[in-house]
Amino acid sequence: MSAYQAIRKNPSAGQYDGRVLEALRDIPVSTLSDNMHRNIGTVGLAPFHQASRQTMAGTAVTVRSRGGDNLAYLRALEFCRPGDVLVIDAGGDIGNAVVGGILTFYAAKIGLAGVVVDGAIRDVAEIRSRAFPVYARGVTHRGPYKDGPGEINVPVSVGGMVVNPGDVVVGDQDGLLAIPPDDVERVLQKARDVLAAEARTMAAMEAGTWDRSFIDALEARCNN
Repeated sequence: MSAYQAIRKNPSAGQYDGRVLEALRDIPVSTLSDNMHRNIGTVGLAPFHQASRQTMAGTAVTVRSRGGDNLAYLRALEFCRPGDVLVIDAGGDIGNAVVGGILTFYAAKIGLAGVVVDGAIRDVAEIRSRAFPVYARGVTHRGPYKDGPGEINVPVSVGGMVVNPGDVVVGDQDGLLAIPPDDVERVLQKARDVLAAEARTMAAMEAGTWDRSFIDALEARCNN
């Protein structure tokens, strides 16, 4: 008997504290990124849903699939809980769509916080008409295969960013970021501090009192 399994399945990681996730929804991804050395996050994935000022935030359930095949995605929906973000590493392949309007509708129906696909989607007009967050690398009308193989809840890479099961995934119109659970509250507090400082800067700009002397120091540093 062959030991081959179409899909390797692992349990989902514990969900992150819902109160912290709710707080993250008020923080722009760019501000969170600025507090993670500005070198983490996806490149090449775009949002395809209605624009919103609220940040997507949820616990990662991860999938690795063959490009253009969604058997693992279909099975992974059983591993998702309300508030999770389903993250699919389809190898960046855009030859066939992994999901479309119907399967993203179902993901929203069961309470997911969003779907991320490093691959292609279809039914874009339908997806754009909804607020449910969907991110992908590209678009094609060509539908998916359902042959496997795949893996559920393993480390994946989407848009050049590693996502581990249980990471907190945030996304807005600027892009996506994965935060390791141990770092979430520290990054959140630092981001809140930055937003407070930015508010003070904008108030000074409005009042005509913005201190621009820091530019002299930056320029001097570059000239050395």
